[in-house]
Amino acid sequence: MSQPLLLQRSFFQSGATLPYQKRIDALNRLHHAIRQHEPQLLQALQSDLGKSATEAYMCEVGLALSDISYVRRHLKRWMKPHYRRTPLANFPAHSQIISNPYGVVLIMAPWNYPFLLTISPLVGALAAGNCCVLKPSELSPATATVLTTLIAETFPPEYVSVVNGGIEESQALLELDFDYIFYTGGVQVGKIVMEKASKHLTPVTLELGGKSPAIVTADANLRLSARRIVFGKYLNAGQTCVAPDYVLCQKEVHQEFLQMLKEEIRNLYGEHPLDNPDYGKIINRRHFDRLCRLINSAKVVVGGESQPEALRIAPTVLDNVSADDPIMQEEIFGPLLPILVVNNTNEAFRFVQSRPHPLALYLFTQNSKVERKFMTELQFGGGCVNDTISHLAAHNLPFGGVGNSGMGAYHGKNSFLTFTHQKAIVKRGLWLDPALRYLPYTPTKNQLIKKFLQ
Repeated sequence: MSQPLLLQRSFFQSGATLPYQKRIDALNRLHHAIRQHEPQLLQALQSDLGKSATEAYMCEVGLALSDISYVRRHLKRWMKPHYRRTPLANFPAHSQIISNPYGVVLIMAPWNYPFLLTISPLVGALAAGNCCVLKPSELSPATATVLTTLIAETFPPEYVSVVNGGIEESQALLELDFDYIFYTGGVQVGKIVMEKASKHLTPVTLELGGKSPAIVTADANLRLSARRIVFGKYLNAGQTCVAPDYVLCQKEVHQEFLQMLKEEIRNLYGEHPLDNPDYGKIINRRHFDRLCRLINSAKVVVGGESQPEALRIAPTVLDNVSADDPIMQEEIFGPLLPILVVNNTNEAFRFVQSRPHPLALYLFTQNSKVERKFMTELQFGGGCVNDTISHLAAHNLPFGGVGNSGMGAYHGKNSFLTFTHQKAIVKRGLWLDPALRYLPYTPTKNQLIKKFLQ
């Protein structure tokens, strides 16, 4: 298991990954390889998760290509040393920040967006000048197979390699002394990753999850709110880390909003969603059974039907859910949407504030004061006002969690920065060497030091 690390360590130390042109060539080859393997990727995503060709391209393949294109356009500027003003105490000198790659990085990807969430961090790692070991999820085997072929055809193993397997292989990788670890997945495994990384003092980025709320206030545009919540919730059959996990709906508009949710589910998925070929499936039987156990039939107002043989669960809405219900005790990660009624926005604020920090928060309102309070005073990874999940696709915005939903961020320049050590350099001039800092110290020197450092 240590062989890929040793090969890549030697390759990185040769300096081969550092030049700008080498990084651009790597990104160009990756872009070309994705285009060449697009049919196989779309088929693999359909096999693993039931994703339609349109959804697979829109949410995985196309976003990966877009990531590469964005980074290619800006990489030269990001790589340049950034000069900073030098304090007078260091005169004569100039100060700069030089971006250096960490070295050999491990990227551990999840199963819900198995292509995008492998390639997107890889783009940042390559742009920063690193070598990479990729660990795709064993729960999405078709995509992992295509990824393995794509990477092997595009890069030598000493530059980028793929390690397949399950828990045993993941544990073996985590015992190795990588220079950086980027993990996307669940909270419990994230804690294990951080614990293992601590043995080598390896820095980590953890992209986790949590229960991301959508808050619908009395003054919201209910029709648009319902449509956009339905889109964000049931995309990928609800298996999206930033999907709205539950809705806090203000009492005055509860029934009207509920009716619009029903209508928008019908508009997007038809009268019989389980017959819709563009609607996805649950990743495996274990997750399917877990989701079925969370469905309280007495509270179902939309959906609830399932096809066990196809691992499909219809878009489902549960109404009058309480904070103590089983569905509110864990991240759902499936097409089940609980609705909780609140009396006012302050109650909704306190509800979110009292729980672990979510990865995303979605606020539907036309009140600027309410917007400002929720966006600035609550702690969450990121989010939207009057929309869902669109912040995920913005290259110029960082994406990441806080607290229980993760640490670190990536996308666009933040991907480059994540896999880069920002090295501070001061270059002193030789033509003057003030005696101020040198012994012996005198009252005059003390006065001058105090003046410079105030």
